[in-house]
Parts: sequence; C-alpha cells; structure tokens
Amino acid sequence: MAAAVAISSTVKYGIIGVGMMGREHLINLHHLCTEGVAVVAIADPHVPSQDLALQLAQSFNWPLKVFLGHRELLDSGLCDVLVVSSPNMTHYEILMDIISHPKPHHVLVEKPLCTTVAHCKEVVNAARKRQDILVQVGLEYRYMPPVAKLIEIVKGGNLGQVKMVAIREHRFPFLVKVNNWNRFNVNSGGTLVEKCCHFFDLMRLFAGANPVRVMASGAIDVNHKDEIYDGKVPDIIDNAYVIVEFDNGSRGMLDLCMFAEGSKNEQEISVVGHIGKGNACVFPFSLIQITSMLQGEAFVPESIVRFGTREKGRDGVHTLKAEDDRIKYDGLHHGSSYLEHLNFLSAVRAKGGQAPAVGLQDGLISVAIGVAAQLSIEKGRFVPIAEVMD
Repeated sequence: MAAAVAISSTVKYGIIGVGMMGREHLINLHHLCTEGVAVVAIADPHVPSQDLALQLAQSFNWPLKVFLGHRELLDSGLCDVLVVSSPNMTHYEILMDIISHPKPHHVLVEKPLCTTVAHCKEVVNAARKRQDILVQVGLEYRYMPPVAKLIEIVKGGNLGQVKMVAIREHRFPFLVKVNNWNRFNVNSGGTLVEKCCHFFDLMRLFAGANPVRVMASGAIDVNHKDEIYDGKVPDIIDNAYVIVEFDNGSRGMLDLCMFAEGSKNEQEISVVGHIGKGNACVFPFSLIQITSMLQGEAFVPESIVRFGTREKGRDGVHTLKAEDDRIKYDGLHHGSSYLEHLNFLSAVRAKGGQAPAVGLQDGLISVAIGVAAQLSIEKGRFVPIAEVMD
C-alpha cells in the first residue's frame, strides 16, 4: 500500500470527537511531541467537549483550529492524520467521507470500526480503492505489556496448539457519555460490539483462526433499568456469556458482568494449549500465568511475569518484568494507547512500507462476532458468522 499523504517533518493530527476518548488521544499525542507530532485541529459539535480539549491543548502550547463538523476539518487541508473518536454510530459516515475526500488522510479510528457489519464492509471495500491512505482500528488491548507478553508466549509455541481462550471482564457499568448515546444499541452497536470487540479481537489473535459460529446468553438484569432518556429506557445488556467457535477447532468464551465493582481484577485472560496454559489479569492488577511444560504469572502495573516448567514445579518458577520502556504515558489503558499511536506513526512515516498493525479486516471481524453474539441472545440459538457477514 503506497501512502501518498505528503508528510512534513511534523506530522499534523486532527481529532474528530473530543469527548473522553478524544481527549485521551490528545494527551497521548502530546507525549509523542518529541517524535515530531502535533495536534492542529479538532472537530466536535459539542461545545463543552471543545472547551475541555482547548484547555488541554493550551496547557501543551498547541494552538488548535476548532470545527463544528468533520467535513469542515477535512476541507481545511490542515491535517495529515485523523483520529476518529466520535460516538460509535457516527463512524461510518465520517470514515466514508474521509476515504472519499480528494485530499488523502491517514486514519486511526476508535473501536468499534462501525456499529453494523454492513457498514464495516462498505468501509473496507471503499478503503481498498484508496491505496494512498492507511486506516488502523483502535483495538489497543493488544499493546498492554502483560497481554503483549502473553501473545508473544502463545505465538512462540510455548503452549502448543491453542484449544481454549477464556476472557472474563467483571467491571463497573458504562460511564456517562455525551447525550447518553451509549445507553442504546442503535447508537453503540450493543454492549457485545461496543465493549467486547476488544476481547473478540484478542480471542482471534490467540486462536490464530477465524470465527465460525457464536452462541450467547445475556440480559439487562441490573444496570440502567431506572433511567429514561427522551421517554426511552436503555436497552444495552449488562451481563453475558459468549462462546465462539473457530475454524481450527479452538473455542473462546467471554464472561461479562458490568455490575461487579467488587472485583479485584477487572479482566482476566486464560489461554490453554495442548501442552500448556497462560493467564493474564489486566485491570487493575494484572496477572499472566502460563503453564506448559511451562507456567507463569504477571502483574500490572508492576508487570511481573512468572514462568516455570511443569517438571520443576513451583520451585522452578522464574520471575521477570513484562514492561515496555517506550511508554511515556500510561493513561486509561496502561500505556497501550501510547504504543498504538507510536506504532501507527511508524506506519505513517514508512510511506507505504509498513501496514497498520490492526487493519480494517480485524475491525470487521471483531464487530461481526459481537453482532452474532447480540443476535444469538435475541434468537436463542447458535449464529453462524456467515449469517451476519452475508
């Protein structure tokens, strides 16, 4: 892919959508200023969000041009790279406008890619015709040091052929967003798309395969039931079990609960191969445990990794650090957003010599699994991935 965006010594960024995540991107990019990065423009129709972003930018000595809409930002010609961090339901229109714009812009789009499979596929097909731009999807959990270490261990063959991947997220309810857009499936894509595309992406990475069919059970049991917005009660589920079958015979399982603030670890990942097992607990205290001929554990933010052979047992367990010295800002995701930006910047500067680490196909499949899971809950049956992809 040839990247034809004309990049000067300073790569100029624009951020479309400067709510909580948009401002998180602004802070991360500020910590990349020594890499020749500057945010020069933002677009957001919500004035309070604009004001908060401007306050941040002023503290960084970054003068920003402010636009109410993304089209005005595009037409300004100010930016080389755009970060799309607007509400989920706006991604499709914004991405199609960026891809069809005469001036090429590289794009980092927050997850999910879009809220429907059909829209994701349209974006993928449109982007194929623009060989002069790069598009990366913001599935940054891959970059968390303990998760990255577990990926390295799995890909290194230490666990053998992966058979099972189990991910548990027990956490707090969804945060309040601008105009409460994330309270409704039509806006977010549904909980299993909005939040859990991260985990489906990781399942696919660990399994080294593509999904075949999905079965899920979930409901709205506790959260948001007493809330009303414009006469409507939220319809986003707050708990679910999801089973994903992959085309190499491996299986994944998600255990989601969003009324479990009493959990010590928010997220745990377990990968089991035919000769070993690995486990990563990501938030707020993280643990990787690998058993193979090998077993181990790691903690975040300490990022301690422990591993040992089955033969030597507990007495043979070794301890080391799972950390990334490149991280200059931990932020909301233990430095993974910083690393995401660093890697995407590298791809941008490579001018076609390096593909985005998380491509549009990755974004599409992570959404497809979530959509299939939502449909499975509605229909009470297994849903083939082909059904939602078609």
